[in-house]
Amino acid sequence: MSTAAKPSAPPADSGRLHSLDAYRGLVMFFLMANGFGIAAAARQMVDTAPGWLETLAFHVTHPEWISHFHALGFSLWDMIQPSFMFIVGVSMPWSYGKRAELGHSLAKRAGHAWSRALILVLLGVFLQSLNRPETHWTFVNVLSQIGLGYGFLFFLVGKSFRLQAIVAAVVLAGYWLAFVLHPAPEGSAGWAAHFQKGTNLAESFDRWFLNLFPRSEPFESNSGGYSTLNFVPAFVTMLFGVMCGQWLRRTDVDGKTKCRKLVLAGAVCLVLGLLAGYTICPIVKRIWTPSWTLFSGAWCIWLLALLYGFVDLAGFRRWTFPFVIVGMNPITAYFLSIATDKWMASQVRTHLPEAWFSPPGGSVVSACLVTLLFWLILWWMYRNRVFIRI
Repeated sequence: MSTAAKPSAPPADSGRLHSLDAYRGLVMFFLMANGFGIAAAARQMVDTAPGWLETLAFHVTHPEWISHFHALGFSLWDMIQPSFMFIVGVSMPWSYGKRAELGHSLAKRAGHAWSRALILVLLGVFLQSLNRPETHWTFVNVLSQIGLGYGFLFFLVGKSFRLQAIVAAVVLAGYWLAFVLHPAPEGSAGWAAHFQKGTNLAESFDRWFLNLFPRSEPFESNSGGYSTLNFVPAFVTMLFGVMCGQWLRRTDVDGKTKCRKLVLAGAVCLVLGLLAGYTICPIVKRIWTPSWTLFSGAWCIWLLALLYGFVDLAGFRRWTFPFVIVGMNPITAYFLSIATDKWMASQVRTHLPEAWFSPPGGSVVSACLVTLLFWLILWWMYRNRVFIRI
């Protein structure tokens, strides 16, 4: 935690990548908003919900299993976690580059990276265990997923683009091969059979691995199909971020060229992801298939390019201020949204007129008020230069 003098607005020339602050803030804001209660409102209206509301509800929930429902489509909510992990990667060249410039040795930087990784894993377990009678040993929480790959990722920060690309390709190809070599359900055929919910390699691994931890009942499955091994291909999502962060940190390339190359990189990832998705590897977010890594990575890179061009190159920064407030305290924002969301909603309902929360719009009102309260907490922290970091 750090404290300093109060600012009135984001500094204009602090050497920070303002687009990254805006990107992080946008992602954390939407995560903190918990879909603005839109999906709950649509469910309460049953068959009377208008088409536009059904569309909005779709984009604040996760599709059941296969994520590509048409060529370029996806649920907006499916992009929250990839963006979260991608941003972690983008920030690493800046963070560890600064530490190197301050004279920190490789050993000291590695120790910091692995300490952070352990804390993230355990914090994820802690959040998954809230309101449970025992420690819930599971590692599908985004913080745990980041932590499981973070320490290994550190050793690729600052390395050549060629080496990073080779590592990404080997990890994705190896992960795909491991899945297709795992026996598919009897009587099934085709590549997709190896990626079915309940019978894939990652879920078989968890039925062994998670039962090594103390638990009152044996682990059978994750209801959503998520798995510990998701961190392996998600490591590549973070690696894509590292590659983009190193590219943007270069001083020998002009900004427009940086932006164009990011757009091109996103296009390459999208084409490869779709080719794999419609041939040998279905695009499934819940088990982070290699095709999903490429497909989602494309959109993450494009969004970074858009924000970099709009915010850093064109200088349109003023609109980002509400989101920067959130992005400067991402761990706090995440903790508030996961650990205190229901409690805060109950307090809002206790102290405000019940009529405000009547269906179908009550869930939207409640979510918006809770988000506002969370934002005010983060704004107070920003004004007082209180930043909680790991």
